[in-house]
Amino acid sequence: MDQPLKIATVASEIDPFSKAGGLADVARSLPKALKKLGHDVIAITPLYGTIDKEKFRLKKIFKDISLDIYGKSYSIDIWRDEFLKELPVYFIDHKEFFSSQKCIYGAENDNERFLLFDLAVLKLLHILHFEADIIHLHDWQTGLIPYFLRKEEGNSFLKNTATVFTIHNLVFQMGSNWWQIPNKKKDNGREELLSFIKKQGIKYINFAKRGILYADIVNTVSEQYAKEALTRKFGEDLYGILRNKNKKDQFFGIIDGIDYNDYNPNTDPGLVEKYSVNSLEEKLKNKLFLQDEFNLPVNPDIPLLGMATRITEQKGFDLLQEIIIPLLRIDLQLVILGGGEKQYEDFFSEVAKKHPKKISGHFKFVDTKKTTQLYAGTDMFLMPSRFEPCGMGQLISLRYGSVPIVRATGGLVDTITDFNPKTGYGNGFIFKQYDSRNLLVAIVRALETYKYKEAWKQLVKNGMRQSFSWEIPAKKYITLFHRALAAREEEKKKM
Repeated sequence: MDQPLKIATVASEIDPFSKAGGLADVARSLPKALKKLGHDVIAITPLYGTIDKEKFRLKKIFKDISLDIYGKSYSIDIWRDEFLKELPVYFIDHKEFFSSQKCIYGAENDNERFLLFDLAVLKLLHILHFEADIIHLHDWQTGLIPYFLRKEEGNSFLKNTATVFTIHNLVFQMGSNWWQIPNKKKDNGREELLSFIKKQGIKYINFAKRGILYADIVNTVSEQYAKEALTRKFGEDLYGILRNKNKKDQFFGIIDGIDYNDYNPNTDPGLVEKYSVNSLEEKLKNKLFLQDEFNLPVNPDIPLLGMATRITEQKGFDLLQEIIIPLLRIDLQLVILGGGEKQYEDFFSEVAKKHPKKISGHFKFVDTKKTTQLYAGTDMFLMPSRFEPCGMGQLISLRYGSVPIVRATGGLVDTITDFNPKTGYGNGFIFKQYDSRNLLVAIVRALETYKYKEAWKQLVKNGMRQSFSWEIPAKKYITLFHRALAAREEEKKKM
């Protein structure tokens, strides 16, 4: 084994302390897997007002630390948890920006909040004397750290530290929508930050762009999404600088995993009946419970489809809306969990009211771990996404024996193989073109296969026997970290 690395993971949300999406799961589970490989790993995140200090046994370890941001002084506190035995987590608090706010994202001053957070991360590493080999950064909220490290930390003890910037979704680049910013105010990422702030203001800093430009290595969360990100269609105005990174062999894709201890139908306390790939008859009890829970006719023979996601166009709800009438004519049931865009919430809520024997839903955001009863109870899991950088839903559904029906995009391409009933090979159903007719055909294909119980049982077992744990991705990240260190050394030679 190579010399253990010192790794600081930085993320704006970490499960179980704060969570708005799948990033929180990655920011906890990947560092755990890295520690299991023998590396020295810590995690750093903001202390939001939603975090229960008593429940998570947080202790304030540093108080009133002064932080200067371009002539303006701020005071921050540092907390540490005693809750996660497997991972030391440090929390950065500034009362106005974090602990007095109940939101993780969505504040008008998000850019200012995370500018402070990024500088505070480097300050914390100094205070802890944690001479990181790697700072692993997740999404736009951490994107200024590579810039500060190169531009303002050149002579510090972090001068040899390499950075890896992981993109979870290119749509999100800063505290506001990048596509609504006038061209004359857009951040090119190369101008000195202070100069840019004086001209345009903190509000217009593009964190993701600067993260990509200044990080030693950039990656995204699936191999397919890495390819898509290099195109004008999916690159979200950053495809040009990503192509440059790619030419330098500094841009990669690594598929996310899921924590198989967290998501295990054989031990999951949230299920009405636990089961495994060898006791699928017990899975049926979860289906009957789910039907009853959502006021659907309790019938073991009716195919039950599920969705647990943000209700947005990105997740394919425009396609589902277009085929709702033919779906209502088919012998199936559909359960939807999630919140999102009002137009789709209102539409599917109204359909559920008019057709209570066919469709039911809980139209607000639900923590993924609280949705495992849906994965356990459904026969099929819908993910007709317009784009999907990685996707956790299909990985969890495979684990719980709910067959995924997905569109061929991003991480769904890397994880789902179309089922062939003749060979018995495959773990789901795929449609390629983003079109409602193709979605309907994929659903009908799945329903036809469902009629053949032995073929369906084989399909379910195929998925449950696959492994999408963090073991392999964690090893790939270590390889990536060594690439980053080599890139840092090469960059230093040019100075």
